[in-house]
Amino acid sequence: MRPVSTDVAVNSTKPLRKRVAVLGSTGSIGTSTLHVAECLPERLQIVGLSAHSRIDLLLEQAHQFRPRFVCLTDPKVELDPCRLPSGCELLHGPAGIIRMVQADEVDVVVTAIVGAAGLEGTWAALEAGKTVAVANKETLVLAGALVTELAARKRCKLIPVDSEHSAIFQALAGSSLAQVERIVLTGSGGPFRTKTRTELAHVTVEEALRHPTWSMGRKITIDSATLMNKALEVIEARWLFGLQADQIDVVIHPQSIIHSFVEFCDGAVLAQLSPPDMRLPIQYALTYPERLPGPAKKLSWRDLREWTFEQPDHETFPSLQLGYEVARRGGTCGAVLNAANEAAVAGFLNGEMAFLDIPRACRAVLDHHEFDPTPTLAELAACDRWARQEVRRWISRTPRTVPTR
Repeated sequence: MRPVSTDVAVNSTKPLRKRVAVLGSTGSIGTSTLHVAECLPERLQIVGLSAHSRIDLLLEQAHQFRPRFVCLTDPKVELDPCRLPSGCELLHGPAGIIRMVQADEVDVVVTAIVGAAGLEGTWAALEAGKTVAVANKETLVLAGALVTELAARKRCKLIPVDSEHSAIFQALAGSSLAQVERIVLTGSGGPFRTKTRTELAHVTVEEALRHPTWSMGRKITIDSATLMNKALEVIEARWLFGLQADQIDVVIHPQSIIHSFVEFCDGAVLAQLSPPDMRLPIQYALTYPERLPGPAKKLSWRDLREWTFEQPDHETFPSLQLGYEVARRGGTCGAVLNAANEAAVAGFLNGEMAFLDIPRACRAVLDHHEFDPTPTLAELAACDRWARQEVRRWISRTPRTVPTR
């Protein structure tokens, strides 16, 4: 964990306005980030926005916040620069992302792009010495050792945005990692928490997308249903906080009020509580170490009835064990698991494979990859491509019955 500065001007009582670039501004994390910025105009200034293809929403955001840069990453999508507000520069593709995050006008980069695609922007921002608010867990899953080494070398700050990792970050405030016995990541259990493996054999896409607590994008919602999201969070926590895999536990907490725990060596346990609202961890990452009134929901203590906890069912949801294995082994395993999962989730959403096939495909690909304990960034990219191709081959040769309703 790398604490950040207060970003307050010397000899002045007026805080500086942090200049923020949001990668993936039209997604759920991106739009929540912009809502936080809208509510804190004296503290946050949006200077950069990127989106893949949602032009209408991107234009709406650009006219509201009037950023210095707007970047489109889908090469098939065109946007007339004349439709942007005056003074806003239109950028394109990976080169545009790099130009935007490394610009002098940017202080903080929020990486809210889903999947492995978020690594490039994070890497470029760290190389330029920017603070990165990490909402893209796949970056640390794929290249955790390299990313954290770069951040340390450049003396950059990595601040977690995921609700679970933000909770750990908050609970650790003022404490040394040497005092930590373990951390416990909580999870809602997803829509199939009480289902048997037999029942999961007939899951449809529509059922898997009905999350009981959070409103998220399609990919992360499926990850929550398979518990792969928790597996990826175990790997992310391992790199973000410099912990070993056996210091990280997962517990199911259906109410999603307690976002994670830290257990210290003296037996004390600290937790962070709040309603399931991503605007709180986003705001904390952008304004740390200050706490300010903001748009996030607050707990209604009179309405609280009970909090329950369960151990995850590793047999019904084998994805979680994949996460622990990858956290222990490191090397190329993270890139392979992440890419295999992205490809498998896409296959499920496209009706090409069954719900239970997602962890099966990931296990098969992970088991058959050529492990390297110290890969380069280029070698990780090659592993990513190979794993996606292997999942496509797995789909083509695996008999399956995909439910349609």
